[in-house]
Amino acid sequence: MWLILAEKDNAARRIAQILFKDVRIKKINNVNVYFSSNGAAVLGLKGHIVELDFPQEYRNWSKVPFKSLLKAKLIRKIKEKNIIETLKLLSKDVKHVTIATDYDREGELIGFEALEILRKENPKITFDRARFSALTPSEIKKAFNNRTQINYNLAKAAETRQIIDLIWGAVLTRLISLSSGRMGKEFLSVGRVQTPTLRFIVEREREIKEFAPKPYWEITVDFKDFKAKHVKRFTDKKEAEESLKRIGNYGIVKRFREKKLIEKKPIPFNTTEFLREAAKFMLPDKAMSIAEELYMEGLISYPRTDNTVYPESIDLKSIVEQFLNSEFRREAQIALSDMNPSRGKKETKDHPPIHPVGVAKSSELSKEKWLIYELIVRRFLATLSPDAIWIIKSAEIESNGELFRAIGKKIVQRGWRDVYIYSKIEEEHLPKLEEGQKLKIISKKLHEKKTKPPSRFSASTLIKLMERYGLGTKSTRHEILRKLYSRGYVWGNPLKPTEIAFAVIDALKKEAELITLPDMTSKLEEDMNLIEEGKLDQRKVIEESLRFLEEILDKINEEELSKTLKKGIKKDKIIGTCPNCGGDLLIKKAKGRFIGCSNYPKCYYSLPIPQKGRLSVTDKKCERHGIKILKIKSWSFCPLCYVNR
Repeated sequence: MWLILAEKDNAARRIAQILFKDVRIKKINNVNVYFSSNGAAVLGLKGHIVELDFPQEYRNWSKVPFKSLLKAKLIRKIKEKNIIETLKLLSKDVKHVTIATDYDREGELIGFEALEILRKENPKITFDRARFSALTPSEIKKAFNNRTQINYNLAKAAETRQIIDLIWGAVLTRLISLSSGRMGKEFLSVGRVQTPTLRFIVEREREIKEFAPKPYWEITVDFKDFKAKHVKRFTDKKEAEESLKRIGNYGIVKRFREKKLIEKKPIPFNTTEFLREAAKFMLPDKAMSIAEELYMEGLISYPRTDNTVYPESIDLKSIVEQFLNSEFRREAQIALSDMNPSRGKKETKDHPPIHPVGVAKSSELSKEKWLIYELIVRRFLATLSPDAIWIIKSAEIESNGELFRAIGKKIVQRGWRDVYIYSKIEEEHLPKLEEGQKLKIISKKLHEKKTKPPSRFSASTLIKLMERYGLGTKSTRHEILRKLYSRGYVWGNPLKPTEIAFAVIDALKKEAELITLPDMTSKLEEDMNLIEEGKLDQRKVIEESLRFLEEILDKINEEELSKTLKKGIKKDKIIGTCPNCGGDLLIKKAKGRFIGCSNYPKCYYSLPIPQKGRLSVTDKKCERHGIKILKIKSWSFCPLCYVNR
């Protein structure tokens, strides 16, 4: 029997339908297996069917020394028992296996894990690999006609990440959780990627809190049908007022320029750029989940890629022509008028940039799914459309020695801007002027303004920052963001850190700052690339990483770490002042959670709060009651308003 292994059940079903005319489904151990009459079968895995873990004797957090985790011999634990039993059952009849999981590090390891189980039962099994970037008939048939060998180095790179992340995560999470007294469901997680990312968010918030706005002044003048601004930003009010007085009734045009500006079409979507753009509509984790569904349905190409250059093997014109009979007919026509694809700086050979491979109707998809599909279609068509062309005008106008500047912008060829509609076209009017021309000043104004603090990171800007510092990969960055939310470290978008986030980062900066810096994580990503290329030994990378972790543990003062953490965690629980005695109102736990007074048992003041959902304290206060607003998922509420509802 020829057995094909796909990454998930819906991918297995689609591959079976493409490759074989007659497919029958048989359930074995409650697992779908797709059989054809010519002796082939397709089985969908559920991602990793085994997982790395510590042996049973290392499970007790309180009793196991942190350093002993570094020496532990990890075991492979059954994750998907039914699938493993099905593989064992099929193995005696299997002669050849084709791995058809996603072609990336994790996909290679997922396929290799399943293959090992099969070959343990039947060592005579031969095997090969099918690589594809879309679940379309042409891509699948081409992949199965050109099968290759498994890339062991790719699987080793994924396994290296698994081992290091498991040990680092276990050691640091246990250390922080035990030091803070936060155990059980409320444990505090720390990770080699998660923690440096959280530090960026915390430090930005601290910059915002410590920012002292400074006043400055701007002068504008109004002419008949346009406005100009003084070339100087004034930091001295008196100087600004003197300049304002000097302005006469007329201005003389000293310089006028007009030029054509070409606004290049956007580059093709890789995963990072896709998630940044999708963050305009939803959180990255949700966007990636939807993209994976669209891929499984044969509507878009594989959504995990670093590539921003379309390979020559893709028939771009053929894809665009499919959309001539769709809701994107006009946009397809614009693309066909140029068909000169843009190119990004990153070019890889594993997968092409994310692009549509099938045509869907808005009525066939959910609202959220259509948003993501439309974004990918429009981006693809925009990358093939004509550039946008602007006419930019600039003028310098003088009045009694005071110099003003005016800018005009007008779009004369909309090009890709009519296809990719996610940013507003903002034009500014400026008439054609002549040098030496005298213009009447209708009014002059002095504006007092204040400098603004840096902006908080949005999901979009944070993903870009993570990429710049080598934190995580295209496949994991959205998952790191999800963890930060689910662990109660951040809330909202733009992201705001909780007091617990401040406590964890401040404690680690004081006792083990290297954990909070991107350097080690960035180097590890580089090392995994070298493992993938066969240039670096897996064992050396793991040993170096664990030696580094051991050095960190040697330097940590656990008592000081505990003090800093507990102080910050208490601060996170304070939501206001007790109206009875003036003590602190805190989030407390007994049989359930509630708001109670810090002066208990002298003061019995308490408030009920919802029992389900991860609770976070925001920095906003209820206008009516003056206590902090609490948040559960997207619901924000004041505990007193909640009681009196």
